[in-house]
Amino acid sequence: MKLTLSVRLTDGETYRVVTNLFVIISWERKFKRRASDLASGIGMEDLAFMAYEASKQQGHPVPISFDEFVKKLEDLEVVETASAVPTQEATGDN
Repeated sequence: MKLTLSVRLTDGETYRVVTNLFVIISWERKFKRRASDLASGIGMEDLAFMAYEASKQQGHPVPISFDEFVKKLEDLEVVETASAVPTQEATGDN
């Protein structure tokens, strides 16, 4: 699963990040949950952690600690989701 997250910081900076497998696995390890659990609901802390990890990977400067990153967040939202498993139609397999 890939999520595109819109991040808005208290200083007015806004950017988007896209989660990847590393981000999802990092989330699973930290919160002791499975990616499949996301289907039943996702909390703001979950989204913030994914935004933090994706921001680090994609070159956005972030504080060393996750809590400091959260303090700088003004708004965070999911703007797009994509399944990790393409449909047959998308792959051309019929």
